[in-house]
Amino acid sequence: MLAAYCATSGDDARVDQPANISHWPRSERPRERLIERGAQALSDAELLAVVIGTGFSGANALDVARQLLVAFGGSLRRLLTAAPTELLERRGLGPARYATLMAALELARRHYREALRAGPAMNAPAATRQFLTAQLRDRPYEVFCCLHLDNRHRLIHFEEVFRGTIDGASVHPREVVRQALQHNAAALIFAHNHPSGVAEASQADELITRRLRDALALVDIRVLDHLIVGDNHCLSFAERGLL
Repeated sequence: MLAAYCATSGDDARVDQPANISHWPRSERPRERLIERGAQALSDAELLAVVIGTGFSGANALDVARQLLVAFGGSLRRLLTAAPTELLERRGLGPARYATLMAALELARRHYREALRAGPAMNAPAATRQFLTAQLRDRPYEVFCCLHLDNRHRLIHFEEVFRGTIDGASVHPREVVRQALQHNAAALIFAHNHPSGVAEASQADELITRRLRDALALVDIRVLDHLIVGDNHCLSFAERGLL
């Protein structure tokens, strides 16, 4: 029998529960609770347990999930953005379960992308910001991206164009123009992240935005916005009057 364990993610402690979740009352099994009450009813540890599936001798999937959260300070974000080697060394999370976890995360990102394809990006700023935050917030390095839009401002293609510091030397207008023409884009939204978490525009950010806007104007492609993704915040050049 397992001793009581209090998870940091807010789920109730369960005293003297059998290690095998299948022996638990139906109302306490994470998978059954998800089906009956919806995923939103589960704690972080329970959702992780559903993804992980099974545990190991003496520890069930929920035990493994709780241990993982504890190891990463109770932060789901820290866990999901940890280096592969750091996760794979954890007992109960081998290559197959790690792959399942990363696949679930990527499915969530692609879910946000579908919302942009369904309607005009500029008419759904919240969806655009959710998508970009999911894509860029946790990158450890700066990434410059383009959202290629059709003449109704619906998403055609999302592309990571450059990695590294955003300045005139690393973001090449010729390459941005070439890709925009390749995708037959009528308009673009630029985006890049600040790994520091501070979503403020630097002089270099403003300079390269003007250069790209002027280069694209020569081929009749509009720049609608440039978004800087910080820690749970996006700065819009259009809203700041910087375009």
